[in-house]
Amino acid sequence: MKIAVPTENGMVFQHFGHTKTFTFFEVEKSDLLSKVLMDVNGAGHGALAAFLQQQGVQVLICGGIGSGAVSALQNAGISVYAGVTGRVEDALTGFLNGSVLPNAQPNCHHHDGEPSGAHACGEHGCGSCSHGI
Repeated sequence: MKIAVPTENGMVFQHFGHTKTFTFFEVEKSDLLSKVLMDVNGAGHGALAAFLQQQGVQVLICGGIGSGAVSALQNAGISVYAGVTGRVEDALTGFLNGSVLPNAQPNCHHHDGEPSGAHACGEHGCGSCSHGI
């Protein structure tokens, strides 16, 4: 199984749509087979689901994510585990031991109805983000 985690400085990056780097884990049962850090090479909000699908990802573990991204990922056959914080390796461990549960509920809603790029989660201090930024 291939698992992707949006990553910044070894931590789960909290705004999926602005992800620049993913950590990809290949696991079999509970055994880690490989770990690779990869840049998205400019893929943004709309292209990330296709990028992950092209990489063979089956599971996304992430922090904050909007409804459009959740829909695109689900349409690509990728299971979403949203609302996760902390170190990337700890997120993987939580997934493998069952403490990180499936959660495809969008948890970044304040972009709804705004033009693309109107503001970025975590940079505006509105407190609307349910993912703790």
